[in-house]
Amino acid sequence: MKSIDRYMARLIALPLFSTLVLAAMLLVLDRMLRLFDFVATEGGPVSVVWRMLANLLPEYLGLGIPIGLMLGILLAFRRLATSSELDVMRGVGMSYGRLLRVPYMYAIALALLNLAIVGYVQPKARYAYEQLGFELRTGALGASIKVGEFTHLGDRTTLRIEQSRDDGRQLSGIFVHTETQKGDWVGVTAQRGQFLATDDPDVIILRLTNGTLVHNRKDFSTPRVLTFSSHDLPINLPKFERFRVRSGESLEATLPELARTGRTGQTVEERDSSRSEFHFRLAEVASMFLLPLLAVALGVPPKRSTSALGVFLSIVIIVTYHKINQYAASVGHLGRIDPFFALWIPFLVFAALVLWMYRTIAFVPGGQPIGALERVAGKAWKAVASRLPGRRKRAETTA
Repeated sequence: MKSIDRYMARLIALPLFSTLVLAAMLLVLDRMLRLFDFVATEGGPVSVVWRMLANLLPEYLGLGIPIGLMLGILLAFRRLATSSELDVMRGVGMSYGRLLRVPYMYAIALALLNLAIVGYVQPKARYAYEQLGFELRTGALGASIKVGEFTHLGDRTTLRIEQSRDDGRQLSGIFVHTETQKGDWVGVTAQRGQFLATDDPDVIILRLTNGTLVHNRKDFSTPRVLTFSSHDLPINLPKFERFRVRSGESLEATLPELARTGRTGQTVEERDSSRSEFHFRLAEVASMFLLPLLAVALGVPPKRSTSALGVFLSIVIIVTYHKINQYAASVGHLGRIDPFFALWIPFLVFAALVLWMYRTIAFVPGGQPIGALERVAGKAWKAVASRLPGRRKRAETTA
């Protein structure tokens, strides 16, 4: 790489990766609080929160990578423009096309990465996330027994523990009530207890110390009472239903699975749903090749201007285009419009807008695609600033 290319690569790298990390952290923190509350309510281990967040990262990266690419290139060209370095480069004969060589290297690499994420990693991660939530709700993850509350282990056993120490290895104040298939019931109270594993994965042993056992049956005239110093009580673990298999026609399907279902689906709804999701993901990835052109058009402010309007507009444009694609995908999913046209017509409109903006900045002398918006924003800010209390006092003092 030539020195100018290395310089451009460094200018783009810092804001690109900083934006990507910041966006991912904000999205993760927003979901983390809800996951902690959900896991605590279900009584599951804290470690499952990190596993669920890890399965959410591919979904966040699917939108975070385009935003990071856009802002990385935009801020690099904005710095070149505001420091007059861009004028020097243009003065020695460097075109915008030459300066876009490194940005397109980033765009191609990140587009391939994003294709792998949305096409293969994200569907399986979404399925794993849903599976973890299902297992947490059903108790298949080994949900912890809540101290001071009655916990039902299956349909026949109820357990209550007053205190738990040493990460659950020392239990005290224990009450157990269990029923057998013959109609017997056993009630046990004990001072201390400990869970022990057995050779049978469906059965555990609750070893109780210093307690009383009451056994009752229909043919007993009075319940039998037993006082013990040590007693092993077998507990049958509940049977958990299996989670559904990963779907091949929805958000949990990979790109090859979507393409296959789109051709050979048994119903029209299956084919439309798969084709809509397939074209949605491809259109999102294809739009990344337009982002370097859009970044140049929005990152170079007018002469003698330091306005950051282009940064704001870039985020608005990306998010708006993403939401339009989501709406088009839902319309294609319903079969109202062919999914191919529903997704690729907005892409062509977006491409035409980007190409016009880039042509204006690169080939029209003095061209500025958002010049009118810059002037309107400047006048609006001056009107608002002139009415601020501090500004008004200074103006009256000057007069």
